Amino acid sequence: MTDSTKDYAVQKSDAEWKAQLSPAEFQVLRKAGTERAFTGEYTDTKTVGVYKCRACDAELFRSESKFESHCGWPSFFAPLAEDRVEYIEDSTLGMKRVEVRCANCGSHLGHVFEGEGYETPTDLRYCINSISLTLSPA
Repeated sequence: MTDSTKDYAVQKSDAEWKAQLSPAEFQVLRKAGTERAFTGEYTDTKTVGVYKCRACDAELFRSESKFESHCGWPSFFAPLAEDRVEYIEDSTLGMKRVEVRCANCGSHLGHVFEGEGYETPTDLRYCINSISLTLSPA
């Protein structure tokens, strides 16, 4: 994971995160990994509720902003509030992308893409790993 200079409200050592998270959750949330497309539990979920950070339980997205992008991961057009996420420029795969992290604990959530032509209010697609989230039904 790219180091950030931000002090997060929730701070834990790798050992503490490893004790809390499964190996797959740790790889995605703390090491900026990616789950395989079309394998996540929330890719096609239509349940109404709030999506929270799996690492720290911070509320991040509402089901009302979730849309079907057919990309293989849950997609949202906006976070619950802008202060819930942080953005880090990511050029690790030879292309410029914007990483999305939980602003409360710094965990990797996914990436945000702009201008893809989806008919959403923001023209943004927050492509988020299911394993980075938990859903609290309304």
